[in-house]
Parts: sequence; structure tokens; C-alpha cells
Amino acid sequence: VLSDVCLATAEQLWCTSRDQAVKLRMAETGPGSEAPMTIHQMFLKTVKIYGDLPAVASKKEGQWVTLTWREYYQQCRAAAKSFLKLGLERYHGVGILGFNSPEWFISDIGCILAGGFAAGIYTTNSPEACQYVADNCEANVLVVENHKQLLKILQIKEQLPHLKAIVQYKDELQQKLPNLYTWAEFMKLGEEVSDERLDAVVDSQRANQCCTLIYTSGTTGNPKGVMLSHDNITWTSNAVGAMTSMQHGVECVVSYLPLSHVAAQINDMWISMRFAGATYFADPDALKGSLGTTLKEVRPTSFLGVPRVWEKMQEKMKAIGAKHNIFHNVWYSSVFSVDYSENLVPWGFMLANNLVFKKVRWALGLDRCKSCLTGAAPITKETLEYFMSLSLPLYELYGMSESTGPHTISWENDFKIMSCGKVVVGCQTKLDKPDEDGNGEICFWGRHVFMGYLNEPEKTEEALDQEGWLHSGDLGKHDKDNFLFITGRIKELIITAGGENIPPVPIEDAVKAEIAIISNAMLLGDKMKFLSMMLTLKCIVDDNGDPTDELTAEAVAFCHQRGITATKASEIIACKEPAIYKAIQEGIEHVNAKATSNAQRVQKWVILDRDFSISGGELGESVSVRNQLLVFIGWFCLFEHVTEESSE
Repeated sequence: VLSDVCLATAEQLWCTSRDQAVKLRMAETGPGSEAPMTIHQMFLKTVKIYGDLPAVASKKEGQWVTLTWREYYQQCRAAAKSFLKLGLERYHGVGILGFNSPEWFISDIGCILAGGFAAGIYTTNSPEACQYVADNCEANVLVVENHKQLLKILQIKEQLPHLKAIVQYKDELQQKLPNLYTWAEFMKLGEEVSDERLDAVVDSQRANQCCTLIYTSGTTGNPKGVMLSHDNITWTSNAVGAMTSMQHGVECVVSYLPLSHVAAQINDMWISMRFAGATYFADPDALKGSLGTTLKEVRPTSFLGVPRVWEKMQEKMKAIGAKHNIFHNVWYSSVFSVDYSENLVPWGFMLANNLVFKKVRWALGLDRCKSCLTGAAPITKETLEYFMSLSLPLYELYGMSESTGPHTISWENDFKIMSCGKVVVGCQTKLDKPDEDGNGEICFWGRHVFMGYLNEPEKTEEALDQEGWLHSGDLGKHDKDNFLFITGRIKELIITAGGENIPPVPIEDAVKAEIAIISNAMLLGDKMKFLSMMLTLKCIVDDNGDPTDELTAEAVAFCHQRGITATKASEIIACKEPAIYKAIQEGIEHVNAKATSNAQRVQKWVILDRDFSISGGELGESVSVRNQLLVFIGWFCLFEHVTEESSE
């Protein structure tokens, strides 16, 4: 009951100041009307009931080491005390830079208990990108995994006026520096801080206040700090678990996706906390081959993979099937001669399931998996159908950092291929300005909608309308059964196959500024494993606004400076003029050197025969490039090898 809950005073549904609170989007009855709770209240409830069950586990010298929920809670309290000892101020950040581990979780939750803002930082970020996030959240402490990540912080620590200490949670320190601590040293720092002092901070927290920041890219400029409240996290975790019939004390997951991304945080840390599940941490080289071994050891009850993971599984399994002449192709055809959306069991299923598919699921470590989830990027129909044919349906999720992760969910007995599922119970979807086919901008409402962007009132108002609806920038429509289908994108943000959110405009602008002969640059990356770019040369435009083959004076001068006498674009492209192509490559490399992360580096490029134009269809009326190319390229091998025995 809301009257039994103490909330901070709030006048609006959104805010952008670190110490403000928001009004909750409470429903009057039913789902969405549940009493709000803080992170600590959710944590303590699980500890009281399931304190002796495993909470987190990681490998130490080849053996699994487990913390129970009670031990986990005590370590989070110890970390919170240490943060207070180091001088963590209320509403200030703790940046965490490293691969998934118990220390990552403990740092995040300890920071929240101590009244700070947890802020994950991508491990691929450049020092400059790390500096921006740490400065934006006014980080008092930075927690890094190892010496490699420490070096980034040491390069920029003088530009962080709020920074008081750095903690390294793996490996020995290679150098002793003031205010630099090992994990063991850090955990002992707060031993003299009293329980009463920590409890006073914990008890002062309110469910409608911010506790975590998720940094997400916009279409231009620096990443924005998505402010998530205690209620955003606790309510969403409960709603998702209840909707998908999770059982308390029995679920387990493997944590390997970046925890700086909202999907991994909600799935690995918060839903597991709400339902007393166990989280097993993969090795840092998970995506280079060891993930398969971890899955077979843990046998998770649910598994979240980005499309590239499922693609590589598919490729390996197809190769094995071809090698052993498995009758999967016959079965594959029979499955899709029926309407799988109606959950009909095709002829021969039981035989195929017992002979082959149970063994395939066991070989993958997914024999106990009730929910094989895919999200963070679009996935191909071919991949969805392939796993469906193995009786391993992939359930698509859809959402944003700004919606605390999932807004729609697919789950067992309620899914359709290529659909993102149905709205989380207690939330609402509105399709804004729908066309004649029912396609409109997807807008969100519910307790999962974020508070606002930290210190960004204008961008917050762009994302939230006057009524408080969150505008996604995606186009979608509902079918007759209320399943949501994504049909396009309004915003230009690129989402790679790995779920990396990349703003194309700054990269395109940087290339054009760096290379004087380039007229237009168009970044490609949606559903791709890396970024590619289409380039055009500066050419004279005729009276109709159409580009000719004649280079502009600036382009000709660019050529002359490199000893090239060409005056037409075709002359350069026909022979791939080495001097010009070398200059362009060097320019791309200069831009890549300034990239905020590896994912934002341009790997391949091509020069097109003619420049973009409105008449040619490449430019819209606003003279912005219309990116209509969606190409999926699978990348890195999930398993180094799959044994023949696994496929028998």
C-alpha cells in the first residue's frame, strides 16, 4: 500500500538533478500498484528467506567458489562501509571498469547502500571516454579490474576533481601509489565504520530517488547518464520475473555480457536478487571460446545472448549436422510447414526430441534452460527459425536503458517469431502518430520509465513528452494478438550485432573533417560485427542539384598535393589511385585513434561511384543521409570446437 511507504517529496515524473526525486507512475490497482521498495529492502528480503542459498559463484584456480546470499549481503555492507571511509559523498558516483565478477556486483551494490550512484564503464572505453563518465557522475571512487584498466585512469585522474581513491580488484598492484588500494585492502578499510552509521545512510534512501547510472549513446555528442531509481530496478525485476513465472531459490544464470549495459545488469544482478537466483561468472575470455564450457558446467535455467552468440552457435551446429548427416534438414522443413505461433506439435517431434534435440541441448549446456533470450540488437529470422527447429525457441526482448531494460517480453507459450513479445504486465505501449498500416513511434509508460538524464534537461524533454511517455525513436505495430513488431527506426543510432550503441553522426563528421576530398560519409553498422563506411568524393553539382563526375577545386587541390593530376572521380576510383586511397586510409586511422571505444572504429570503407543526392534517393529533403542498409555479419567463434560426441 502506497500510504505505508515513505517516498521523497516529488512534484514531477522526471528530473535531471542528482539529489531530486520523481513521482512514480503508480497504477491504482493491480500490476503497477505494488508498494515501492529500495534496493536494500529487496536485498534484505531475499537474505532473510534464502540466506543460505548460493548467490554468486566464480572460478578460483579452476574451482567454483560460492557466496551465499547472507555472505554476499555482508560483503556488500563491508564495501559500503569502505566507500564511506574513503569519503564517498551522497549522490556521487563510483565508476566500475572491468569484466563481470563478484567484486563488480559488490562494488555496485555497496556503492548504492552507501548512498552513491553506481556507474558501469565499458572496458573498451578510451581514457578520454572514461574521463567523461567519471567526471559526469562526479565519481569519488573508481574501481578497476587490473593494471590495464588502471593505466587508463592514471592518464586522466588529474582531470577528475572529485576523485578520492582507486581500487583494483584483480591481480597484484604493479606500483604503489597514494589512494590506490587492492581489493583486500579496500574491504578492510571500513572495519571501523559502525553499523549505525551505514544503517542511517541506508534508512535515509527512498525508492523514488536515483541509485544507478547507465551511460548510453545519443545520436550526437557524449553519452548520457540514464538515472534509474530504486523503484525502477526493484519493480522491473519483480514484474519481469513474475510475468515469466520465475521460481524463488532455483534459478541460475551465467554472467558474461558487459555489466555497463542495462540488459546484463537487470538479468544478472537484479532479477537474480529479487528471485534468489544464483549468478555464475564466466571467464574473461568467454567470448573467445570458454563460454561453452561454463554453460555445460553451470547448466543455467535461463540464458541471455546477443544475436552474434546465437549466430555462432548456429554455425557450429550446422557444421556438425552436415558432418554427421543428421536428419535435421528434414525435421526443419516439417516444423515450418505448420503455424508455430499457435504452438502446435509437428509430426515426429517426440522421436526427434528424444533421439537428437535433447542431446543437442545437453551438449550446449542448455538442457535445463527454460528461457533462451535474445536482445540488445535485431536478430535474423533464419537464426530464430533454426533454433525453433531444435526445440530451442529464442525469446526476443525489447527495451532501452531508459526503460530499465525490457519493455516487451516473449516467453514460453506466448511468442511469435520476429515479434518482440508483449508489454511487461503493469506497463503500457502507445504507438504515436500511426500511419495507415498501424506503424507508429513506440512510446512507453510504467514504473520502469527512467527518471531523466543526469544534468541534461533538454535531452530529457526530448525523450519524455509532456504527459511523461518515453519516446523510443523506434517504429512498430501490434498484431491482432497484441504482439509488438519493430518495423523501423526514427533515430539514427546504430546498434551492432553485439548490442553496442553507436552514434554515427560524430564519426561521419570526423571523417569528413579529417579528409578534405570526402564529400559524404555514411556509417554502416546495424546488425554488423564491425563498422564500415561508404564514402563519396567532392564533385561539382549541376543546375539540377545532381553530382557530376568532375572533382571540385578543393578535391583537385587535394590530389595535386599528392602528385595526382586527376580531375574526375572516375579516374581515381577506376584504378584505386594508391596515393589517394593511402591518404584516405591514414585519415580513417586518425579518426579511429580518437574513438571512444574499439566498437566505434571504422574497419572497412569503400568509395562510391557518385556523390549522394536527393534525386538519387540517398539524401532526404533535409539533406541528411538516409541509412537504409541493414546487413548482418556474424563474428567471433563462440566455441573453439564442439566435440563429435556432443552432436551424437
